Amino acid sequence: MLSALMSDYGDNIVQLAYLIVKDKGIAEDITQEVFLKAFRGLDQFRQESSVKTWLYRIAINESRKYLRSWSFRQIFSTYLSKKELGPEKVADTNVEAAVMQRLSKVQISERVMMLSPLYRKVMILHYYEDLSIKEIAHVLDISEDAVRTQLHRARKHFRALCEKEGLEWM
Repeated sequence: MLSALMSDYGDNIVQLAYLIVKDKGIAEDITQEVFLKAFRGLDQFRQESSVKTWLYRIAINESRKYLRSWSFRQIFSTYLSKKELGPEKVADTNVEAAVMQRLSKVQISERVMMLSPLYRKVMILHYYEDLSIKEIAHVLDISEDAVRTQLHRARKHFRALCEKEGLEWM
């Protein structure tokens, strides 16, 4: 069973962890830990969600654990501004689609990697892993409204990064 999980989801878990921690070696270590935890907890899996969602949740939690770890804070000093953002407007999906078509995949992924870990997670899960709002909420253990808010703010920050670098935003 473990080898089937690893072959089915291994590459996706490594990629997800990498996009969060930005280090391939650490992402591979996190992936090993994910599958160890999954193997140990397989009998406790209640099948309330898909196996993919369950593994992604473990991967997100392990990546978070790493980002909170003492070694990460000592090596990579990061500061996330937690100032409250004002009321937001509803995103125009037509504009978003047009911009995404104009930017290359490399440009998009570079900008996504520049986002804070909070916003990077929701963007990755929604756009790269193609998870629904409900699935993301389950993976991150937050409400669907919180996912929508984080996704909206992530898009807003992504747009600001594009505009800051002179990329045309319609």
